[in-house]
Amino acid sequence: MNKGLYVATAEPHSGKSLIVLGLMQLLLGKTGKVGYFRPVIDDQKKGEVDNHINTVLSHYELDLEPKEAYAFTRSEIIALGNKNHGGKIIDTIIDKFKKLERRFDFVLVEGSDFSGEGGAIEFNINVQVAKNLGIPAVIVGSGVGKTKEHLCAGLQLAVNSFKLKEVEVLAVVANKVSRDELRGVKDYMLETLPEEIQSYAIPRLADLSHPTLKEILNTLDGQVLFGEEFLDNQTGSFGVGAMQLRNYLTHLRSNSLVITPGDRADIILGALQANLSENYPQISGIILTGGIIPETSIMKLIEGFDHRVPIISVQQGTFGATNDVGNIRSRIYAESKQKIQTSIELFEKYIDQEKLSNSLVTFEPEGITPRMFQYNLVQRAKQEKKHIVLPEGNDHRILTAASRLLALNIVDITLLGDKTKIERKAAQLGLNIEKAKIIDPLNAPMFEEYVSTLYELRKHKNVNQDMARDMMTDVSYFGTMMVYLGHADGMVSGAVHTTQHTIRPALQFVKTKPGVSVVSSIFFMCLEDRVSVFGDCAINPNPTAPQLAEIAISSADSSLAFGIEPKVAMLSYSSGASGKGEDVETVRAATEIVKQKRPDIKIEGPIQYDAAVDMSVAKSKLPSSEVAGQASVLIFPDLNTGNNTYKAVQRETGALAIGPMLQGLNKPVNDLSRGCTIDDVFNTVVITAIQAQGI
Repeated sequence: MNKGLYVATAEPHSGKSLIVLGLMQLLLGKTGKVGYFRPVIDDQKKGEVDNHINTVLSHYELDLEPKEAYAFTRSEIIALGNKNHGGKIIDTIIDKFKKLERRFDFVLVEGSDFSGEGGAIEFNINVQVAKNLGIPAVIVGSGVGKTKEHLCAGLQLAVNSFKLKEVEVLAVVANKVSRDELRGVKDYMLETLPEEIQSYAIPRLADLSHPTLKEILNTLDGQVLFGEEFLDNQTGSFGVGAMQLRNYLTHLRSNSLVITPGDRADIILGALQANLSENYPQISGIILTGGIIPETSIMKLIEGFDHRVPIISVQQGTFGATNDVGNIRSRIYAESKQKIQTSIELFEKYIDQEKLSNSLVTFEPEGITPRMFQYNLVQRAKQEKKHIVLPEGNDHRILTAASRLLALNIVDITLLGDKTKIERKAAQLGLNIEKAKIIDPLNAPMFEEYVSTLYELRKHKNVNQDMARDMMTDVSYFGTMMVYLGHADGMVSGAVHTTQHTIRPALQFVKTKPGVSVVSSIFFMCLEDRVSVFGDCAINPNPTAPQLAEIAISSADSSLAFGIEPKVAMLSYSSGASGKGEDVETVRAATEIVKQKRPDIKIEGPIQYDAAVDMSVAKSKLPSSEVAGQASVLIFPDLNTGNNTYKAVQRETGALAIGPMLQGLNKPVNDLSRGCTIDDVFNTVVITAIQAQGI
């Protein structure tokens, strides 16, 4: 059983981090627990953590201490190599890897960077480590400045070196390839590399090679004058502001970095003003050279600007600073969220994930873990892209989640609200929502059509045209009508509005599915080692036995649709036949109704929570039950119990609660909590998109 993969390169600056991030994303969706290990890291200053380790552990929230994720620093390797202690190097690496192997289902191993002396030693260690760990390899090469022949020759040499040591090479990746050469490189790899090895080519993307302001600050040892909280701004092109302002403005490009002497107040102020203008692209930052700080009157003027543009003072002259910036080799940091997302997108676009994962993971993990569940949600949403309307377009959480969803190309988004205000808010937050459609209901061309439709649907309830027009100015009604008429596939709201405000329009004219009389809700509770379904925790205060049975059936069907085998526990304050009282009798009656209507559903009730999820308790209370101790769908007897329980579990265990997801409507409309986070919005939009696929 293969439990690891080695990501290797034979050269520096191959862009190996992109492959590691993509593989980690892939593995966490396929495997229960994934570890990360680097045999050799760069030497670190006291108290610092290796950037690769910090990025992977932080972004994917791996249960690892940084010191557990590596074996040696580069200087330690060189020192031991010079003393002919190669055996000690390998023994230590194997020992640390095996400790991780015992803790995790799969371990992703990242090889050396070759950024210092001792490259030949490092390459041999990479081959030996992969051999001694008994794991296959993926080899990464850089196409920068190489012909396809030169690139493929280097990759072939690396493949031969690994195969000579009987290390299986699963795939070879030509990274940072010119887009014009991409097809040619891929074809040439297929011709020259062994047929059994998967060959991939990934284009070079400028956004990944341009440094952030933080990298520039650290490299030039500068001083931040303004905008310290925006040092993660990504630079694009850069140029010297030495000409007159009227000429320099014509050279500004998107995310331009302005480099100018500190006494050029005209360039500084002009660039800041251009950043605020709709007629010029945004700039990423300003570097003031020569150690010159603008005079007091100019500094006071600069202080009046909105400082989303960092301004950094450096001692170097303009020419030297410009050369230093041009020589920076940008890296991916834990804070580089946009670079991480871009890297994952490139990996998913140019790597055949299914083919590679089939080669990697040769075992089936039991159950489904939270990370696997979340990964699968995103992948399923991407399979059939849907259009989701978000009525609360001015809320910062909605905008941030929308930006992430659009960047990952998961769904199409429509935001409701004033276009100018929404775009201004997004710009203030540093978000890219260019792909989103923004509709102001009052000025929408379909407004009168929506009013007429609402009138026809509700006139039997004494709604007249004026009332319908007034109702349609409400974003919840407008968004719901978009879904009803097929102008959007689903709606997510509730970050600002109440649950009643959000779902009332859906209940009035979207209506319930045939055979369904109760709209209910579920939460997907992502616990440490499993995902459970909780229902109903958001809609029905005191369901009757028939309603409770319908909630259980809907929840079981939703569970199955989302890849969780439904084993339904009908919760109460007693287990089995021992309890008495009106509440427990309602649960008992609901359980019998489910058994009669859906004999295919595994169900137990009434049952207490501990007996439902704890096998040791289940054996003593309900030893013959096929649900007790392993329930995956937990149905609460009333809203008071359900809502408090899901929040208690969420807060006390740190579980991620995805939802609520509404069940029973003809088309998907889902409600957020007003205390929702950005992740809550993101996840709810994803499950809404999957619902819209008709699963």
